[in-house]
Amino acid sequence: MAKIMEIEVHKVGTTPSLRLRFWFCRATSRKPTKERPSLELITNFTPQTTNKMRFQAPQLGALGVTFTAMRACQFATLIAIVGLCANFINEITTAERNPPSELIGAITVATIAVVYVVIAYILYYDNMLPLLATCVLDSLLLIASIVVASVIGKPLSMLNCAALPSISNSATTTFWTSIPYSSVSEAVNKAVSYFTFVAVDQATCYEIKAVWGLAIALCVLFAFSGLVCVGLWHRARRDAGGFPAGKDVEGC
Repeated sequence: MAKIMEIEVHKVGTTPSLRLRFWFCRATSRKPTKERPSLELITNFTPQTTNKMRFQAPQLGALGVTFTAMRACQFATLIAIVGLCANFINEITTAERNPPSELIGAITVATIAVVYVVIAYILYYDNMLPLLATCVLDSLLLIASIVVASVIGKPLSMLNCAALPSISNSATTTFWTSIPYSSVSEAVNKAVSYFTFVAVDQATCYEIKAVWGLAIALCVLFAFSGLVCVGLWHRARRDAGGFPAGKDVEGC
């Protein structure tokens, strides 16, 4: 028995490879015309690249797309409310007055809701979101949004912004300091009454009405996202086999 081994190192494109060839034949009985059997082993020296992280939202059909759209709209609405309320509070505090509690409550609820919306969508993206708990939290934020919309819009329903005076930005601080206090407690705390605040000028009236409208939009968005969470939970449970298969009516 004759054993022949060949080692060959070559490149295939830019990849180095090792080719081992083994021949096994009989030296006395092999015919010259007969092809000798061989065994080839090709080894690639290129290290395997690790899979890259793929950013892709869960494929949950129309419910998943709706959930993503609701979270995006909620985030944009909440950022707008935070910006408007922060601008109001900055103008009032610049005049060394205390802002109304209605504005402080609105910006507090909006800030907490922004943090919740961001964290909830990150967990949803990684398939780690507890859907029933999310539905409950959305319901709580729905109630908070209803309260904010009711408090903010209480003096605005009958207010005509076009009938208010127009004040330039340079005179805003002077105007804030000239507003009289409506009670002794406001004089002690240097607080601005919310009913007085909304009737300052046209710009303030229109902006606070914008906050009111955004708060009403948040009520709709959180109500809808809560219903979507229920649908997603039902679908996830059905896919996991939590619900028994429906009976075939025709086969009964």
